[in-house]
Amino acid sequence: MKKNERFVITINRELGSGGRTVGRVLAEKLGVPYYDKMLSKALEEKFDLSHRQIEELKGKNRSWWEEIKRVLVLGEGAANSSEYYDEDNNRYVTSEAVLKAEREILQNIASEESCVIAGRSAFFAMNENPNHLSVLIQASMDHRLKRVMAKQGLTEKEAKKVIKMVDETREEYMKNNAHTSRYDTRNYDLVIRMDGKTEEEAANVILAYIG
Repeated sequence: MKKNERFVITINRELGSGGRTVGRVLAEKLGVPYYDKMLSKALEEKFDLSHRQIEELKGKNRSWWEEIKRVLVLGEGAANSSEYYDEDNNRYVTSEAVLKAEREILQNIASEESCVIAGRSAFFAMNENPNHLSVLIQASMDHRLKRVMAKQGLTEKEAKKVIKMVDETREEYMKNNAHTSRYDTRNYDLVIRMDGKTEEEAANVILAYIG
């Protein structure tokens, strides 16, 4: 990746690894915009749907950050819909339409400015960008459990259940839409394990790799 040309760095991460924070710290160090939740807001405005509805259409398990209690009550059998009926506008919004719009938004962002983008969609939306660096942030289950338990106030049993559900739905999303596994390291330029590292140290590893 060439820093003196327009570039995009995508951060794919495991839940509880700290990858979102790594992306934000990296963007600050590079002096470029960091895109994460902005994408969801853009899709919500485009389709006039709530964050939960958009995430369900994308295949995510019911926006667990906002509705953790619902996830735990529904259990692992909770299904994700492939389309949503918008009663107010008498229309169906499909997952395919949301994914297409998401890809277009990401590509438009990358075509206008250098940036860091966090999230699974950016992983394959940017795969044809000639100045793209793809990073995967991972951590041991123990590391992930401690982080999720601390951030969400969950028991170890609850945290394990949430991590398992999120891992499975994110993997399904990648296989259905990118036709690959998110754990296949051949898809990434750099893979970082967070155990024993701070988010800033991980960001510095990426900077050193860029050179």
